[in-house]
This record gives sequence, structure tokens and C-alpha cells, in this order.
Amino acid sequence: MKNVEIYTDGACSGNPGKGGWGAILIYKNEKKELCGAAADTTNNRMELTAVIEALKALKFPCSVNLTTDSKYVCDAINKGWVYLWRKNGWKKADKKPALNVDLWEELLPLLEKHSVTFNWVKGHSGHPYNERCDRMAVREYLKLQ
Repeated sequence: MKNVEIYTDGACSGNPGKGGWGAILIYKNEKKELCGAAADTTNNRMELTAVIEALKALKFPCSVNLTTDSKYVCDAINKGWVYLWRKNGWKKADKKPALNVDLWEELLPLLEKHSVTFNWVKGHSGHPYNERCDRMAVREYLKLQ
């Protein structure tokens, strides 16, 4: 399997509001940037979209080291919450409906295709790739103004 580094971020002006996402994929010395926006969304949806779009861009199954500043995404995967939500009919432990089910259902098959390790980094802490993804996400939602 090819080893790929991925960095992602999502941003929102208002929550809900206009949102954007950015992702950087690095394989050997090659770097690819992806980004997009949505007119009416939430920050968590943009965080998930960044991860989904980055993984969808991989043409073959890969070993992925994915870094995000989203505790929502990291904890849902690393702590196994999303798998319990799905098992329980998309209900959380408190019996309330899980949010963003459509995106989680899109992400889970991608996690089966690729071997993904999720890493959390504090947002706006100077991590160069996280900062770049944030700038891309903000730039994208500003285009919607």
C-alpha cells in the first residue's frame, strides 16, 4: 500500500452558515490541494466533507495518516462512537439521533477501503498544513458572499 499523508480542515461563518473545507494530500514529493464550499452547512459537516473528499481522491487503497483539528471526527472514529451509532440505528448513547448520518455513511466505506490512522492537532496552533487547510476553507466560503 502507498503511504499518504492527509491534512484536513473545515470552517463555517455562522453555525449553520456558509462553510468551506480544505484538504492537502501528500505522497512522496507530490502535494495535491482540494477544497470546496457549501452555502448552508455546519462546521462539523465541513470537517467531515474534507475527510471524505480527500479519501475519495485516492485512486487505490492506501495507508493514510490523516491529521485534523476536529475532535468530533477523531473521537467518533478513534473512540468507536460512529460504529456504535450505526449499530444502534444511528442513535447516540443518550438515545438522541446522531448528526450528519449521510456523511458518516459516506465515510465508513472509505475507511474500509483504506487503512486510516486519525490524528488530532489543535487548531490555530501554528501547524503549517492545518493552517493552510483553514485558509483554503475560509477562502472557499468567502466566495459564497
